[in-house]
Amino acid sequence: MKNEPFVIERTVNASSEKVWKAITDKEQMKKWYFDIAEFEPKVGFEFTFNGGSEEKTYVHLCKITKVEHGKTLQYSWRYKDYLGNSFVTFELFPEGNVTRIKLTHEGLETFPQGTKDFARESFAGGWTYIIGKSIVEFVEK
Repeated sequence: MKNEPFVIERTVNASSEKVWKAITDKEQMKKWYFDIAEFEPKVGFEFTFNGGSEEKTYVHLCKITKVEHGKTLQYSWRYKDYLGNSFVTFELFPEGNVTRIKLTHEGLETFPQGTKDFARESFAGGWTYIIGKSIVEFVEK
């Protein structure tokens, strides 16, 4: 398997502040992302949430590793009771009245191989929906 990160970019008709709030406010996140009980955009803050496929739900264990207000949010992404550790990075680029969102998910190859839920294609499908549709519709309304 290639050790290349999964990267997706989309440009949304919304200010970078609006997008920043969408990716850092737990009340907004539950409307387009996951229902995260506690979330603070501070380095070292740990949070969990449930997600997965129709067949299985996984407990996600995350820890914020980088915050540049209005620009960058990065956190580790692991699964309870499974090997592997990865990093998700949201980067925002204001471009006039629109914002380009770049999401990078690196370390996918560290997860157990041979499981559909941990296959690169599953992450690609999930992130393509989340960044390509879900957040776009949320911030543009």
